[in-house]
Amino acid sequence: MSTVADKLAKKSPQKSSSKQVRLRLVYIDFWSAVKLSFLVAIAIAIVTLVSFVLLFLVIESTGLIAQVDEFIGSFSGGRFSIAATVGLPQVFAFGSVVAILNLIVVTVMGAISAGIYNMCVKITGGLLVGLTSN
Repeated sequence: MSTVADKLAKKSPQKSSSKQVRLRLVYIDFWSAVKLSFLVAIAIAIVTLVSFVLLFLVIESTGLIAQVDEFIGSFSGGRFSIAATVGLPQVFAFGSVVAILNLIVVTVMGAISAGIYNMCVKITGGLLVGLTSN
C-alpha cells in the first residue's frame, strides 16, 4: 500500500532518519473508552449548563421575556405570566437535568462504540495506523 508519507519520502532529496511504523488497532479497552467518554461528557455538560444560563440572561436582558409575556397576556387575559413561571432557578434546574441526561447518554454511547468496534475488528482486521518518529 502506498501512503502519503511514502510518496513524500520518495520526493525528498535526502533520506530522513525517521522510521515509519504501521500498526493495527485491534482492540479498544472497554473501561478506558467509558472513562474517556465520561470525561468528554462532563465537559459537554458544563458547556450545556453555562450556555443555558447565558442564553437566559441574554434573553432576559433584551426584554424578550416581557414582550412574550405581554403577547401571551393579551390572549389569556393576564391569567398566565411567563415572567413569573420562568426564572433563573428554573432555567438552572432545567439545564442541570439536560446536562445529567446528556452525561449519561454520551457515556453509554462511548461504551457502545467501543463494543461495536471490538466486534467489527473480528471481521475487518482493525484500523491501520501509521506512526513516524522525527
